[in-house]
Amino acid sequence: MSTADELHQAQVANWDGPMGEVWAASEARSDKALRGVSNALFRVADVESGEAVLDVGCGGGATTEQLAMDVGSTGRVVGLDVSKALIAIAQKRLDGTGQAEFIQADASTIAFPKPMFDVLFSRFGVMFFGDPVAAFANLHKAMKPEGRLAFACWRASSENPWVSIPLRAAMTVVPPFPRPGPEDPGPFAFGDQARVSRILTEAGFSGLKFKQFDFTMDFTGLGLDAARAVSGVGPLGRILRDQPDDVKARAMQAVADALVPFTIDDGVKLPASVWLVSGSAS
Repeated sequence: MSTADELHQAQVANWDGPMGEVWAASEARSDKALRGVSNALFRVADVESGEAVLDVGCGGGATTEQLAMDVGSTGRVVGLDVSKALIAIAQKRLDGTGQAEFIQADASTIAFPKPMFDVLFSRFGVMFFGDPVAAFANLHKAMKPEGRLAFACWRASSENPWVSIPLRAAMTVVPPFPRPGPEDPGPFAFGDQARVSRILTEAGFSGLKFKQFDFTMDFTGLGLDAARAVSGVGPLGRILRDQPDDVKARAMQAVADALVPFTIDDGVKLPASVWLVSGSAS
């Protein structure tokens, strides 16, 4: 059995490697699909002019860009990500925006010189810690006493047909693969509200609130194009990555067939569900 540190280092290597490159290649498409979540999370965070915000798992900088506009020229936003490929996109996107900067680093270990952030913000960037209590405790140190927390995380995979439907289709072709344990890091590691509450409470956060937010993942494209789009932003891409080409091709066709009932006009629309989590650093 892998240790928490081993699981975490595997996630870091994956995101500063193949998965980061996949997301970098599909960054514009992913941001479009996740725009509804982003807008809902911005409302929960309610960032004000002049505030300092830490954007954890900032990816290609789409959320950081909006946060920079919200804080204005008197505020500050630091975008943090382990992927050099995604940080490069983010830096290019916000080149010349004085109140925004980007750091390629591990959020679970980075040390800031003092408590300096009013808001800890993340859109799907906090579910990959091998030891989430230690990681959030580390981030808590960077927050001002009156600081607040706002992040989005996927609910259980069973609540997200955009993942479960393609996975079930691919599993008719792909050999059995190891399933993550209930405490293992991964995109759906924060689906259990009770577990997330325990993690955040132990890390020093309080006043926690969970809001279920349902939306539609909209993938442009039909047939195999839609299948590739879905696999590019979900766990299916990781599962297929090391499969032989013939297995990949048959799995993609199985996924394309499974998506037919969800095809509307020129794309595929699949149900999705997240938690919008908020709280206080005090």
